[in-house]
Amino acid sequence: MTLILSTIAELRAQNAQWRSRGETLALVPTMGALHQGHLELVRQAKAEATRVIVSIFVNPTQFSAHEDLSKYPRPFEADLGHLRATEVDAVFTPSVVEMYGASFCTTIQVEGPAKVGLEDRFRPDHFAGVATVVAKLLLQSKPDCAVFGEKDYQQLAVIRQMVKDLDIGADIVGVPTLRETDGLAMSSRNIYLSAQERQIAPEIYQTLLSCSQNLQEKSPNHALAKARTHLETAGFKLDYLELRDASTLRQVSDPSQPARLLFAGRLGTTRLIDNIKV
Repeated sequence: MTLILSTIAELRAQNAQWRSRGETLALVPTMGALHQGHLELVRQAKAEATRVIVSIFVNPTQFSAHEDLSKYPRPFEADLGHLRATEVDAVFTPSVVEMYGASFCTTIQVEGPAKVGLEDRFRPDHFAGVATVVAKLLLQSKPDCAVFGEKDYQQLAVIRQMVKDLDIGADIVGVPTLRETDGLAMSSRNIYLSAQERQIAPEIYQTLLSCSQNLQEKSPNHALAKARTHLETAGFKLDYLELRDASTLRQVSDPSQPARLLFAGRLGTTRLIDNIKV
């Protein structure tokens, strides 16, 4: 049976019961609108711990002024059906008032991977909101581990850095991006693509793979320029296509060290992100 917990007190009381029996806990933080990529995170969480909690909370503090919070999809009943089918132990669904309260005034200031000129160039307050809500979820649930997807790679790096810096004590597990059969990274935003745009969208992944191969033979500047031109010709409006250090996300010139190719751009009105290991 999947428990529905709506308050922090309920969450802590249930966790205390599990802990008293020597069980381990894994947390999967989400904002809902679940797809198979999220369910892959759940499957990984079940392999990591004996009990799995999925949080569904559309976090207002990570939305920028130009982003419409009210339009974010909230198909809660469908999400709950998916989670029950995967036999999740509990779903934590706090309200905004429960999560933040009327007098909330503390946020986490993030640097390092949060200030490297990728997503932060376009969403300057985003990672402070992400770090704050994830820290709260981790402190509320005190899991042994928390599971995140690698598709939001900068977010994953920010969370890892925050957990390390603040000694929060949970292992942060990254799960490789789950893809459609044509290579497009699974995302709740894919539903906004028109039929024609959906045919073009897999070019992101194919271009990343091609660029990764070219990095073995050509300079990073040449390989990246060729990939950017290809994507722009295909119809994308690029925010960035960058080669970065896999841990710090700082710029690198030597692809022989652990690195990541990261993309963000718009196809029509839909903003998509992706990345691959190099």
